[in-house]
Amino acid sequence: MSQPDKEIVTIADHDNRVIGTLPRSVMRARNLIHRASYVIVFNDKNELFLQKRSALKDVYPGYWDIAAGGVVLANESYEEAARRELGEELGVTAVALTHRFYRYFEDSDNKVWGSIFTCIHNGPFRLQEEEIDEGRFVALPAILELSRYEPVTPDGLEVLQILGSTC
Repeated sequence: MSQPDKEIVTIADHDNRVIGTLPRSVMRARNLIHRASYVIVFNDKNELFLQKRSALKDVYPGYWDIAAGGVVLANESYEEAARRELGEELGVTAVALTHRFYRYFEDSDNKVWGSIFTCIHNGPFRLQEEEIDEGRFVALPAILELSRYEPVTPDGLEVLQILGSTC
């Protein structure tokens, strides 16, 4: 099992310029701006694969998430991080990724420059037990409905709204 708090992650400024690298635990403790990749997985029916984050996650534990993904490690590109995370979290490799846009998100727990990718994959998936409790395909309107009574990652909801307006 990996030790996420020991990972060395890319630290960025408000303009998405790399300004250094630090252990993930330091980045979280100081709430520093970092980079992350988001991979939104659709199936052939244009349903999105929604994941329930583990209660062990360091940010938004137990929330529903619209994307596989995570922090960009030191000396790693956004796309390399996207491919690594997609393989680790869902067991998906050798799939075409489409870059959609970059997005800055900030709240009291998270400051992140995200690179948003989409792909098409119908499963099956191999969920990473340490990261994901469950997952399923859902229609986009169902995610917005779900967010009324269950927590959904706020950065993911923002990305979904932008993505919906660009499709």
